[in-house]
Amino acid sequence: MSVPVLVLAMSAACCLGFGFVLQQNAAQRAPLGDFLSPRLLLDLMRMPRWLGGTALMVAGMGLGAVALGRGELSLVEPLLATNLLFALVLSRHRTRQPLGRQGWVGLALLAGGVTAFVVAGRPSGGHALADPLRRWLIIGGMIGLALLLTGYAKRSRLTSGPALLAVAAGTLYGVQDALTRVSGQRFSEGGLVELLSGWQPYAVAALGVTGLVLVQSAFETAPLQMSLPALTAAQPLAGIACGVGLLGDRLRTDTVALSWEAAGLAAIVAGIVLLGMHPAMPQGGAERARVRDVRTG
Repeated sequence: MSVPVLVLAMSAACCLGFGFVLQQNAAQRAPLGDFLSPRLLLDLMRMPRWLGGTALMVAGMGLGAVALGRGELSLVEPLLATNLLFALVLSRHRTRQPLGRQGWVGLALLAGGVTAFVVAGRPSGGHALADPLRRWLIIGGMIGLALLLTGYAKRSRLTSGPALLAVAAGTLYGVQDALTRVSGQRFSEGGLVELLSGWQPYAVAALGVTGLVLVQSAFETAPLQMSLPALTAAQPLAGIACGVGLLGDRLRTDTVALSWEAAGLAAIVAGIVLLGMHPAMPQGGAERARVRDVRTG
C-alpha cells in the first residue's frame, strides 16, 4: 500500500466523518414535508452548519477521488469506511461521552477488519474494464437496488426508512466511486476533452446529488445512529463489488485469503454497527422536527 494513497484516503474519511455529523445536526431541523424532495437541499442551504458540513463532505469526496486515481477501489473503499471513527471523535467531543467497551471493541473490529482485508486480499489494478454487458448489468443492478430500497423507505420513513435510505445512498456512492475512478482515467489519458466526451462524469454528478438527497432525508427523520452505520457499511461493500466486477480489480482468491477477506469485511461491518450505535453519536431531534412540522402543516 502506498503511503500517499493511505494519507489521502484517511484525510478523506476525516472530512467525511466530520461533515456527516454537522449535516445531520442541521438536517434534523428541516421540515419533514421535504422528505425525499430536492426542496430539502434548498432549505438546508440556508443553514450555515449544513453548508460547513457539506464543504467538508465535498473536500472528502475530492480527496477520495484523488486517492481512487492513485489506488485500487478495493483498497480505498475500506479506508474510507473509517469515516465513522472521525464522526465518533467529533460527537464524543461534543457529548463528553466516554468511549467505553463498546467503542473500543468497535474500533478494534473496524481497524482490524480493514487491515485483514487489505493484507489478505492485496488489491491490485485490473488490466481492463468489464465488457459493456457486464458493466451495465452491475451498474443497473446497483441503481435498481437503491430504487427498491428508496421505495420501501418512503412507506416506512419514521421506522426503518432512514436505515434503508442510508443503504440506498451508500450503494449509489459505491457506484459513484467506481465511475469517479473511470473519469480520472479518462482525464489522464486525454485531458478535459476526453473526460467531458464520456457519460461518466455526468453520471457521477447525478449519483452525487441523488445520494445527497437520500442521505439528508435519512438525517432529518432519525438520529445519526440509525443512518450513518448503514451508509458507512453499504458504500465499501458496493464499491468493492464494483471494483472487482466493473473495473477488474484483483483480490487474492486462494482459500486462506478468501477466508480472511470475508472475516475482514464481516469485522468492518460489525465495527461500523457498534461505533454507529455508540451513545456518543447524536441522538437527533426528529421528534421535535415532527411536532414542528405537524403544527405548521
